[in-house]
Amino acid sequence: MKVMLRKNCKGHLVVYVAKKDLEEEVVKQEETTDGKVFTLANGWELAVPILTEPFKLPQTIEARRLV
Repeated sequence: MKVMLRKNCKGHLVVYVAKKDLEEEVVKQEETTDGKVFTLANGWELAVPILTEPFKLPQTIEARRLV
């Protein structure tokens, strides 16, 4: 699914999923061999591809929801 990454007014990373009209703050980031796993405030876990640091925000990327 396509998601948009941006920073909120507090400077925290936020993920927006347009198809679900969902905007949640990232509460945890884990490195994996394939990229990163973002844990959102609502409990969702999203696998995202390798992103270069620092992120250029806002940006739209392809993410996969983990079960």
